Parts: sequence; C-alpha cells; structure tokens
Amino acid sequence: MSNEGAKDKITGKAKEAMGKMTGDRRKETEGKADQAKSKAKDAMDGARDRADGIKDSLSNDKD
Repeated sequence: MSNEGAKDKITGKAKEAMGKMTGDRRKETEGKADQAKSKAKDAMDGARDRADGIKDSLSNDKD
C-alpha cells in the first residue's frame, strides 16, 4: 500500500466513524469514498508493478 493510499484509508475510516457517531450521513459517505479511492490507488499500483515485471521479464528474454 502506498503512503498516499494508506493516508486515504485512515482518513476515510475516521470520517466514516465520525459520520456514524454524529449521524452525519454526508461525512460517512465521504469516508467510504476515501476508502474506495485508497483501494483504487492500491489496484493501480499493483497493476503497474505487474506490468513492470512483465516488461522486465520480456527484456531479459532477449539477452
């Protein structure tokens, strides 16, 4: 998990919990959105890492 993704996840959890405690559905939804953003960033990081690995393995085959 990237630092930015971890920050979004923690912030999202805090916002969601605060929204639930205060009955603020908007804040709760913002928290869930932040957590979803974190998952998307992690997925993109994983895809980028896999693509880099494939690129490296293909370039090593030519040697």
